[in-house]
Amino acid sequence: MSDDRGLAQDGTIAREGSLDRVPTPFAPVVAAARSRIAEVFGPARLDSAYLYGSVPRGTAVPGVSDLDLLLALRAGPTGADRADADAVEAELDASFDAIDGAGILLSGADTLLSDLERHDGGFFLACLCTPLLGDDLAERLPRYRPTSLLARETNGDLCLLLARWHERAAEAATDRERRAMSRGVARRIVRTGFTLVMPRWGGWTSDLAESAELFARYYPHRPERAWQMRLAARTGRVPTADPAVLSMLVDDLAPWLAAEHIAVHGEKAPRP
Repeated sequence: MSDDRGLAQDGTIAREGSLDRVPTPFAPVVAAARSRIAEVFGPARLDSAYLYGSVPRGTAVPGVSDLDLLLALRAGPTGADRADADAVEAELDASFDAIDGAGILLSGADTLLSDLERHDGGFFLACLCTPLLGDDLAERLPRYRPTSLLARETNGDLCLLLARWHERAAEAATDRERRAMSRGVARRIVRTGFTLVMPRWGGWTSDLAESAELFARYYPHRPERAWQMRLAARTGRVPTADPAVLSMLVDDLAPWLAAEHIAVHGEKAPRP
């Protein structure tokens, strides 16, 4: 049981998704994903598989939402693993009109359980992912609270993305490319804006609109940033090809937010 701040009764962050919440139009694609992943990767390579995003949260919209999966592998991902995952993604996307694409993240199980990933990949798996195949690695991870440490390790690295975002925005030549980029950038920005204020609010949400409103609540002295964050939340749900919106996100809001997040919570621990 969780309260309206996404917490369990003991004050830790509750797991947000469940297979019971998968909307009926998405049930066939989830079943197909389970079958194909098991067949393609097999027990020799696959430790466990998980759903995350709007589908297990029960908020997915047919024809609009994508299908997001995480595969925890027994060894670190190889090029062959990535190629197989790409093939499963393409097969699912081509076979089901209910989804607007499929995305599969790959990670080694040992990496997800490591001390370095305890408050990033480990938290992601334990609280934001829904078990689909195999034993649940969350049983080997701690319970999490909405702390500054969690904020830092989940989103204290936005600064590392800025240069690449600038390059991609300059290279985006079509409306399709700009829409795809605006969606991904906007979602990352809103989640970073939420974790900036998360410890003060004392809860967890993955809802973009709620995240933007919570940011605005704790930054009343920066109404222009609140407006931008609300626009980012809308763009994360309904992406736009408008170059002005993409420029605002990449050139203005993101650099300010990256610096503010580090000033409040510190910079994420470096990865190899």
